[in-house]
Amino acid sequence: MDFAALRSRAPVAFGVGCVSIAGAKFRGSSPAQSKPFACLSISTDASIKEAVHTDKAPAALGPYSQAIKANNFVFVSGCLGLIPETGKFVSESVEDQTEQVLKNMGEILKASGVSYSSVVKTTILLADLNDFKKVNEIYGKYFPSPAPARATYQVAALPMNARIEVECIAAL
Repeated sequence: MDFAALRSRAPVAFGVGCVSIAGAKFRGSSPAQSKPFACLSISTDASIKEAVHTDKAPAALGPYSQAIKANNFVFVSGCLGLIPETGKFVSESVEDQTEQVLKNMGEILKASGVSYSSVVKTTILLADLNDFKKVNEIYGKYFPSPAPARATYQVAALPMNARIEVECIAAL
């Protein structure tokens, strides 16, 4: 395509957009080459999003929800290894915090109407990536096969000097 010629004949617009050409026919295309396609959209309508809360997991530490149900998914906020009744860490060990994180997450998933087997994606944040093996051993007990997709990162710091934080997305 000769963009120089096109530029001289048409104004240029900048921006980001999405164009759907479902069912459109182009010059020189046959019906077999021009098939309509479906477009999946995600609504941002606040009325279709529902906050999830349970007293069996620690309360949010800021202006966020423990989880949000929207578009047939549950988005669970990052969980720390806090005891719900006291708001204190179960201990300083990464193993104990990992167990507590996953118990807290399980309670939020349960309150959302799903379980560990519904989880499709997790993100693990570690204060020390050297804890990866210890965390993996505990994590593996909670998620049945096939295990969810996952990312694990070492971060500079976590809230309240936690050793681990885990968030997840589950399918409804």
